[in-house]
Amino acid sequence: MEHEDYMALALELAREAMAEGEVPVGCVIVKDGAVVGRGRNRRETARTALGHAEIEAIAQACETLGGWRLKDCALYVTLEPCPMCAGAIVNARIPALYYGAKDDKAGCCGSVLNLFEERFNHHPRIYGGILEDQCAALLQAFFRGLR
Repeated sequence: MEHEDYMALALELAREAMAEGEVPVGCVIVKDGAVVGRGRNRRETARTALGHAEIEAIAQACETLGGWRLKDCALYVTLEPCPMCAGAIVNARIPALYYGAKDDKAGCCGSVLNLFEERFNHHPRIYGGILEDQCAALLQAFFRGLR
């Protein structure tokens, strides 16, 4: 599979989130070509600030792989990670992040700041703009529906 294929899987999860009234963000974590973690936003349904797609996918990947170090994995998410999720990516030692749409309000992979350039002990590689138009259009449709 290609990067766009994994992002398409994340987009499916984002659509599921949107169908439940959540901000449409989806995430998959891949190791050796296999999806080992999936997540989508569930802040409203779970009533927790921690209900972000990346956090859910990281937790599932850790459970699937039997450890907290996800050093041979890639994370695909439809929206640029926030500070909490970028920190979780650093803590999980994920070496590569692929995201779709930029987040000018809370993005910590270059939009507001780049957390991965700070003096932490781990510095994931960032690849933005994967299926960006589709990811952004889904978010725009969701927020247009709220207005």
